[in-house]
Amino acid sequence: MSSGDITPRKPSFGLALVPVVLTLMVLGIQLFYFGDFTPHIPLAIGLAITALVGIYLGHDWGNMEDGVFRVINVSLPSVSVLIVVGMIIGVWIASGTVPSLIYYGLKILSPEIFLAASMIMCSVVSVSLGTSWGTVGTVGLALMGIGAGFDVPVYWTAGAVVSGAFFGDKISPLSDTTNLAPAVTGVNLFDHIRNMMPTTVPAMLIALGIYVWAGFALVDGGNTSFERIDSITTALDDNLTISVWLLLPAVIVIALAIMKKPPIPSLFAGVVAGAITAMFVQGASIHDIFGYANSGYSIETGIAEIDSLLNRGGIQSMMWTISLILIALGFGGALERTGCLQAIIAKILSKVHSFAGVQTAAIATSTATNLVAGDPYLSIALPGRMYSPVYRGMGRSTLNLSRAIEEGGTLMSPLIPWNAGGAFVISALGLGVVDGNFENLLYIPLAFACWMTPVIGILFAWTGLFSPYASDAEIKDWKDHNRSVADMSEFGYEDPFKGTNPKPVAAE
Repeated sequence: MSSGDITPRKPSFGLALVPVVLTLMVLGIQLFYFGDFTPHIPLAIGLAITALVGIYLGHDWGNMEDGVFRVINVSLPSVSVLIVVGMIIGVWIASGTVPSLIYYGLKILSPEIFLAASMIMCSVVSVSLGTSWGTVGTVGLALMGIGAGFDVPVYWTAGAVVSGAFFGDKISPLSDTTNLAPAVTGVNLFDHIRNMMPTTVPAMLIALGIYVWAGFALVDGGNTSFERIDSITTALDDNLTISVWLLLPAVIVIALAIMKKPPIPSLFAGVVAGAITAMFVQGASIHDIFGYANSGYSIETGIAEIDSLLNRGGIQSMMWTISLILIALGFGGALERTGCLQAIIAKILSKVHSFAGVQTAAIATSTATNLVAGDPYLSIALPGRMYSPVYRGMGRSTLNLSRAIEEGGTLMSPLIPWNAGGAFVISALGLGVVDGNFENLLYIPLAFACWMTPVIGILFAWTGLFSPYASDAEIKDWKDHNRSVADMSEFGYEDPFKGTNPKPVAAE
C-alpha cells in the first residue's frame, strides 16, 4: 500500500503544539537572543518541523504541499497590492505628491492636533480605498514626514497611522478581510459591518481622545521649532516642485475607490497619474520612472529625517515583506493541512461552553493564529470555519463570530512584527526595526484602536451587550443551506431548528 492510500491520523493536542512551540522558541532566539529582526528562517524551520509532524501522522509531501500552496494562493491578491503599493510609493515621491502632502501638512496642521488628525485622515482614506496597506504606504508615509517636522516621536505617529488605517480596512466594504469574515461565517456583508460598530466606534473615540491628549502633552505648540519646520519645507521646495495640483494622483485614487472600483486597478491608476506628473512637472524621464517604480526614489535634501522617508519605495523594497508573507503563509498552510491548528482549537472548545467563553476564545484563537502563522487571512478563515457550527448550536448569530475574527484577525495583524501586516507597517513607514531601532516597536501599544476593539468585544460578550441571538431568518438560512450545526444539547442548549430565537436551557 502506498503512503498516498493511508488515511492520515489526527494529531493529539500535545503533538499539535510541538511545531508551534518549537517555532516560537526559534523565533524568540532569533529576535531576542541574536537581536536580529529577520523572522524568515525561523518560520521556514517551523514549516519544516510541521512537515515532519505531518509525515509522522501519515501525510505525504504532495498533500502537505497542496495545503501550503492553497493558502499561499489565497494571499496572491494582497501580494499584488503590495507590489502596486511599492510602485506607487516610489512614483508618488518622484512626482512630488508625497512631498507636497508633507509640505502642506506642515503648513496647515497644528502640532497639537497632529496625531488625532493623522488617525482621522488614515481612517477616511482606508475606508475609501479598502486597503490598510495602501493607506499606510501613501498617506501614512507622508504623515511620518510631517510628524518628524513637528518633533513627534516616530512610534506615536506610526501608532496613530496604524489605528486609522486598519480601522478603515475593518469596516470598508471594499476590503478583502471585511469580505472574507462574513463569507466564512455565512452572514451578510453589510450586516457584518453594522455589527462591528458597537466595538469599533468606542475604540476609535477612546483612541482619538488619547491622541488629542498626547498631542498637547508631547508637543508644546508655543515652543515648536518653526525654524526646523521652515528648514524642512524649504528643503522640499528647493529640491522638488511643490504644488497643490500635485495631490491630483491621490485624489484620482480616492475618487476611484469612492466609485467602488477594484483596489488594484485603482492603485495602478495612481501609479500612472504619478508617472505622468513626475515627467511633466518634475522633469523625470520614462527610464527614471521605471527606476523609481522598481527600485524606489533617491534624493538628498540635507534633512536626515526627510531623506530617510523619501529615499524609499519601488517593487524591490517590498520583496522583504513579500518573502516573509509567503513563508509565513506556507507555515500556516502546513499547520492547517496537518490538522495541528484544528486540534488546538478543538481542545479549546472542549473546555469552553458558554457564549462569553466561546466569543473570547474565538478572538484569542484569531490572535494566536496571527501570532503563530503570521497571516491575517488564515487567522480569519480557520477560526471562522471551526467555530461557526458551535455558534449555531448555541443559537447565537454568527455575526458575533464574524466580528470576533475581525477583531483578532484584521486588527491584531499590524501589531505582530513578523506577521504580514506588522512586517508591512515596519517596512512602509521606515521604522528601521531591521536596523536595530527596536524602540520604534512602541507603535504596537500606541495603536490604541487596534487592541482596544477586541478588549471591548470581550467585555460585551461577558455582559451580553451587542451579542445577538440568531434571528428566525438566519436560522432558516442555516437550514436552507444545510450549514453545519454542532450538537450543544449536553451543555444545556436547545436544537436551534426546534424553535425560534433559541436560548440556552441552562444558565451560561
